[in-house]
Amino acid sequence: MVDCKYVTRDMLSHPVTLRVNDSALDFFRAKTVADGKARELSSEPMLLAWFDRKSGTFAPDVTCCDRDKPSWLVYAESRGADISVDINDQDYVFLYKDVSQ
Repeated sequence: MVDCKYVTRDMLSHPVTLRVNDSALDFFRAKTVADGKARELSSEPMLLAWFDRKSGTFAPDVTCCDRDKPSWLVYAESRGADISVDINDQDYVFLYKDVSQ
């Protein structure tokens, strides 16, 4: 993973923090949980970016170094992300935009 920094909780705008106690938790299960939480908060959430600490991957895979934040986070914020779902202390982070407004 080539990026400026790892994400920390203080970088996220109004994060919804979830704890998933599942030893088999993987990206796809975490995304399912995050999608469900986003749908509780918005009738039409659009996923803009995500981060998977376990695999060291993120999307979109953009290279724009803000120095203070990871590029995928800057990308999502600049496109209006207003829902941040943080699972297990940034093991997985998903950023959505409420497009129903």
